[in-house]
Amino acid sequence: MAFRKFLPLFDRVLVQRLTAETVTKGGIMLPEKAQGKVLQATVVAVGPGTTNKCGDLQPISVKVGEKVLLPEYGGTKVILEDKDYFLFRDEDILGKYVE
Repeated sequence: MAFRKFLPLFDRVLVQRLTAETVTKGGIMLPEKAQGKVLQATVVAVGPGTTNKCGDLQPISVKVGEKVLLPEYGGTKVILEDKDYFLFRDEDILGKYVE
């Protein structure tokens, strides 16, 4: 609910990364260093978009609730009510998952 108090501007997208796998399929507990960086996230808020040279509004390519693939590095960490969120530009998001 904290992300409802935060509205990204322009072409920014606020995402929450999915949690890393802590147990293998065989039941072995993975230490934190052995867990890979999670590149999947859920979109929780989007900005209105940017304007092009003609002054037309270009909307964001993702919607709230969609699962997206993020680059390994980048994004700005935002802490809202003790939860970690990340702010990315729309153009930095690599793709979205179709269900």
